Amino acid sequence: MQEPAKTVLVVADPNRESSSALQYALSHSVLDHDELILFHVDNPSNWIHAFHFNTFLKIPPANAGVHAMSSDHGSGSGTANLEKGTALKDFLEEMKKERNRTKPKLNVRIERVALEAGRDRANTILHHSEVLGVDIVVIGQKRSLFAKGHLGSYTWPRPGGRSSGSSSKGINTAEYLIENCKCTCVGVQKKALAGGYVLNSKTHKNFWLLA
Repeated sequence: MQEPAKTVLVVADPNRESSSALQYALSHSVLDHDELILFHVDNPSNWIHAFHFNTFLKIPPANAGVHAMSSDHGSGSGTANLEKGTALKDFLEEMKKERNRTKPKLNVRIERVALEAGRDRANTILHHSEVLGVDIVVIGQKRSLFAKGHLGSYTWPRPGGRSSGSSSKGINTAEYLIENCKCTCVGVQKKALAGGYVLNSKTHKNFWLLA
């Protein structure tokens, strides 16, 4: 009997951690009849890193001319905004294309939002994961995230109550989502040398999954 279709959200940023989260989701979290959402929260600094994102996926860029700034470009805000928008679009499209290598039948869509009034990045992701009816959130983590031990050593802000008062300031976005998501949230670290992934969730800490 086929499992019910589920919706999996991968937090998409132009960095190595998001690439690892996507690879984990494609190989371990989704089936062909599921839906995968690449969810990106706009950040003014992200477009710079987007120029180099294709090297993390180890695939050629869709438009080589887009991924390198030219000295001939004007300094006006119009040109800068065009470069920013194109770079962000390209890295999201490249992440979407990664699906073709492993699960070509999988339905993948991109959701790109701006920070909302009264919400920081973590709470923006949290809010939209509920609105979109997400079953699993997958987010990349930096290697030293849980070096101090257990989650109980942190003071967690409450996502409920006044939305304008909810904040994860000073707390890593992945940690905050793992603790506060109503659905399952998995933090992913890729083990470059040993292979496989180190996973963190509410119920599992530093769980090593072989690829």
